Amino acid sequence: MPRPLYTGEGMRDSLKKERLRALPSVDAVMRSPEAGRAAGRYGRAVLTGAVRRVLEARRRDILEGAGEGKVSVEDVVGEAERDLARRGLRRVINATGVVLHTNLGRSVLSRRAAEAAYVAATGYSNLEYDLGRGKRGSRYDHAVSLLTDLTGAEDALVVNNCAGAALLALTAVARGGEVIVSRGQLVEIGGGFRIPEVLALSGAKLREVGTTNRTRLSDYEAALGEETRAILWVHQSNFETVGFTESVWIDELASLGFPVIADVGSGALLPIADEPLVQRAVRDGAAIVTFSGDKLLGGPQAGIAVGSSQIVSSMRSHPLTRALRADKMCLAALSETLRAYLEGSARDELPALRMLAAAPGEVEERARALASRIEKKLPEVRVGVVPSVARSGGGTLPTHEVPSFAVRIEAHDPEGLAGRLRRFEPPVIGRVQDDALLLDLRTILPGEEEEVCSALAEACRGV
Repeated sequence: MPRPLYTGEGMRDSLKKERLRALPSVDAVMRSPEAGRAAGRYGRAVLTGAVRRVLEARRRDILEGAGEGKVSVEDVVGEAERDLARRGLRRVINATGVVLHTNLGRSVLSRRAAEAAYVAATGYSNLEYDLGRGKRGSRYDHAVSLLTDLTGAEDALVVNNCAGAALLALTAVARGGEVIVSRGQLVEIGGGFRIPEVLALSGAKLREVGTTNRTRLSDYEAALGEETRAILWVHQSNFETVGFTESVWIDELASLGFPVIADVGSGALLPIADEPLVQRAVRDGAAIVTFSGDKLLGGPQAGIAVGSSQIVSSMRSHPLTRALRADKMCLAALSETLRAYLEGSARDELPALRMLAAAPGEVEERARALASRIEKKLPEVRVGVVPSVARSGGGTLPTHEVPSFAVRIEAHDPEGLAGRLRRFEPPVIGRVQDDALLLDLRTILPGEEEEVCSALAEACRGV
């Protein structure tokens, strides 16, 4: 019987089936001498799991039309070993255009902040030691003067994240009583955590006032009573309400005579779009202001509370503080980040602020230089430079668009290309848009361009 002729889709399906059949089985791989040697290093069960993941990824590639032909047992074992060696936290190249990308670690530390964390991590320090008295000290003292100088607050406390700082403030101030909050500020932050749930954990009772879009001072006044312990003001950091809206700022709430706990979230100390400044919230009467260290502040992950010395002292002595405390590397990096603000070098020195402030022309120039480098290395790849829209990210400035430029890579399967780039070392994370892969230069750090080119060369090999 003559063999059937395949054209178009039928030929592609036939090729996929042949490539799938050519993949070695898990059992065949694990019986090989190469697997035997690798199992001696990682253990047979661990290696088997890695081999299975490699073969599953290869099958997906073939089904998506991105297979590269025959795969040997040696290839599978080698890839499994590389995956095992790269487990855990890894550096990635952020080509998404999202500066404070929560999934990619939010803000990038400045060089001196990273060096300070390294020094703290690789040697002993005065973390909880008073050098003057030669006795035990407190880890909570290290960044206090820097924070009070920058914000004008009486005292400050650093814990491990902003949700922890808000929880601690509410627990110290309002446990057993009522906290008044606008319905329009009952927000949900990343990971599904919601303000009502944080309030419940603190032991305070939630008293909602106003409506989703309009809350007036009179709404708060009407809710005040014997059970009132505090008023909570929450910045709508990851969304905006527009149209028929009304809200009350901190200074008016402070006039009601109860402590105002203001969660400003992003930690902006310099003007950026319309983000509320920490020092303004302090100046306008908030008893406690909580914010993140790794958002628009541009430092390490931390939760920072500044404000009344009486309340901060209560927070510092609360048993919950030990569970939320920041470690020595965080405190070291945060201190150097704050010094950049005091010295007036924050906009130039802190990568997050520098990326957000970079002129579009500068980003376009870098994009064209990268596109030219890619064309020389991969002449067969269709590449161009297109306008892009970058964003702050990290639950900040939700509607603020930052003009940017991206290298556009045309591919018959851009999703498959993006997936192969993620398997490079270091992984390159771009975004697929309009049937092409975009690499936004606003978030690609200087010096990473050659690694992007090498990743593309590997990802495009045989495709």
